[in-house]
Amino acid sequence: MTCRDVAHRRLIEGGRELPVNVAGGAILHAGPIVRPIKGTEDKFEMVSVGPTTSMRMEKFEKEFIAKTGVKLIVGKGGMGKGTEEGCMEHKALHCVFPAGCAVVAAVCVEEIEDAQWRDLGMPETLWVCRVKEFGPLIVSIDTHGNNLFEQNKVIFNQRKEIVADEICKHVSFIK
Repeated sequence: MTCRDVAHRRLIEGGRELPVNVAGGAILHAGPIVRPIKGTEDKFEMVSVGPTTSMRMEKFEKEFIAKTGVKLIVGKGGMGKGTEEGCMEHKALHCVFPAGCAVVAAVCVEEIEDAQWRDLGMPETLWVCRVKEFGPLIVSIDTHGNNLFEQNKVIFNQRKEIVADEICKHVSFIK
């Protein structure tokens, strides 16, 4: 199911229940483009479904995981401490789907089975999808709370200091 900012806000701040059971399932932080299937009534097909920056949902995600029982969150970029804690406490994962692959993702959608909260507009509607071989995905936060993006920041900053020190030996005006 696609699930973005407003749906998170409705659940957490608005106290509304999701109209779809995602317990044990997955959500995708994405605002897809869909179109009606000609000759059908109320059926849609996925045109494009690129990931949305997951950090926008950070303030809601820990509580969202607890309230819904979702086990897989897919989006773009990393997430923070609250999501780390939520993933650890509820044995969930956050994965990243590569940006720029929205059409690849759309091809993995076999069927849009349902659409809820349509009053929010196309990008924010909860599009319930059946997918096949959706990926590639990179685990960014695991069930132990390990955060790939935060771990990489530490490593990259260490490397940056070494390189900057070496450059500064030759270019004195930088530091």
